[in-house]
Amino acid sequence: MTQLLAALGTTDRQLPPDTPARASLYRSLLRQRRVLVVLDNAASEEQIRPLLPGGGHSSVLATSRRLLAGVEDVHRLSLGPLPLAEAARLLTGILGPRGSLEDERALTELAQLCGGLPLALRIVGSRLVSRPGWQASQLVARLTDEERRLDQLRAGDLKIANAFAMSYDQLTATTQRVFRRLALVTGRDFDAALAAVVGGTPIEDTWDALDELVDLGLLQDSTSGRYRFHDLVRLFARERLHTQDDMAEREAITDRTASWLLHRATAAGRWFDPGRDSPEPSEPGLSSAEEADRWLRVDSDNWLGALRHTAGKGRHGVVFDCAEAMRWFASRWMHWPHWQEVFTLGATAATALGDQLAAQLTYLSWFHQVPPPTPEAMLEHATTMLDDSTGRGATTQISWGHLFVGRALLQLGRLDEAVVSVSRAAEMFKADNDIEAYCQSLGMAGECLRRLGRHPEALDHYLQMCDLAWSEMKPSIAMLTRPNALAGAGLCLGLLGRGDDAVARFTEALSLFEQLPPSASHGRCLEALATVLAQEGRIEESRQSYARAAELFEEIGEAEASSRCRDQASD
Repeated sequence: MTQLLAALGTTDRQLPPDTPARASLYRSLLRQRRVLVVLDNAASEEQIRPLLPGGGHSSVLATSRRLLAGVEDVHRLSLGPLPLAEAARLLTGILGPRGSLEDERALTELAQLCGGLPLALRIVGSRLVSRPGWQASQLVARLTDEERRLDQLRAGDLKIANAFAMSYDQLTATTQRVFRRLALVTGRDFDAALAAVVGGTPIEDTWDALDELVDLGLLQDSTSGRYRFHDLVRLFARERLHTQDDMAEREAITDRTASWLLHRATAAGRWFDPGRDSPEPSEPGLSSAEEADRWLRVDSDNWLGALRHTAGKGRHGVVFDCAEAMRWFASRWMHWPHWQEVFTLGATAATALGDQLAAQLTYLSWFHQVPPPTPEAMLEHATTMLDDSTGRGATTQISWGHLFVGRALLQLGRLDEAVVSVSRAAEMFKADNDIEAYCQSLGMAGECLRRLGRHPEALDHYLQMCDLAWSEMKPSIAMLTRPNALAGAGLCLGLLGRGDDAVARFTEALSLFEQLPPSASHGRCLEALATVLAQEGRIEESRQSYARAAELFEEIGEAEASSRCRDQASD
């Protein structure tokens, strides 16, 4: 206070003792002058509240590790990590003349490894400046090792871990424990329910702990109720975990968390099984198919990590149950890049259990068609599954074997062989009165026939699909089948020169695709519609459809298809 008053033009001899009168004089001086007072690293609201001007033309800029939520009528500015480009520019500036001599790529990598934290960038810059013989690429190599990264982020008495420790030491014992154990979460982010399981605390105490961690900047939160670490803070939490929790405790926490995640993932996946007559008692937050869908997507990194851990522990039954439960949900989210791993783990578990290997190989074969497709692997898995099923006389799995062998042959361009195999599957499914599988076989046979140029036959197959999808099929499967059947019919009609009919079918299909999660099938339907519209001379409508297809392909991560459609939209 004395220094602040002296800066405003008074002297210590003029000041009253450290009393309310002293604070009153300070505020009076602020109201009389136009000054900016900086209060750096404020510890609490109580510390800065007496120093706020309360009126007049002066301003106070206070920095703090905490949010200081109790201070009213202020403008808060959260200073997060710098974007990569700005972080690289800051690092270059710290290096001074040397910055222009360093490899630009190496400086960008350093900025990325620092996670955009100004203190980390300052430390890295100081280390390079103080060691003229070092190159930025050498420091990149040191920082790449996560186990040693925090130790490398030091320069003299500056150490990034010390900054984190100042916040950590202010936490309650319960919050410190939650913070450390959250380093065991494998995904990018997590919610309060998962944090409660990892921390071993009731949900009410977990909410308080998460609030405290966000308040001190050790966690970042979002409007969706998800929390995440900064990469360097996660490394600090991991370091504290290994220091303060022994290996047996860490393994017990990991096992408990993995069990919880896989139980939840299995329950969520079963929501999409069309053979499920009525929902089982629901898990909290999984009381509908919509909630289950959302959880499986946003927590995919976490339950996948749990599946890997549990497979490594040899708990085959749990792994198999989870992989089996994902069969129908997977068809709603085809572009997720980890389904091959999920069903590979499921097949390994099935082999160990001696149970339903063919089913897991079926799913594994199916997901080898997801871009980028690997039809050779798809054919290998499908053939193995067909041979295994034939040897056991498992009629249903033999039917699926023929279907997936046909799909692989289709991908390999062996169209005549594919038609034979898929048609055989269709006959078997029809004889078994499996309408859903029969309908799927019709669609695949239609695709083979269309590629062979047998367009009227292909159209007939797609129209049969449409009839079945609107009459005899289970609603949950019909919802997925109808738009694909309509899109297939539209393709054939376009090839037969019936442009208006094709546009009508595509338009109807798109109205149904809009009710489903984004998919490659939706994008291909938009692209096919755009092609027919262009052929019909409806150029502006065609461009709009190409543009929408480009957006959708980009959303699901199919960059090549997105670029192709974007080029067409701009022509």
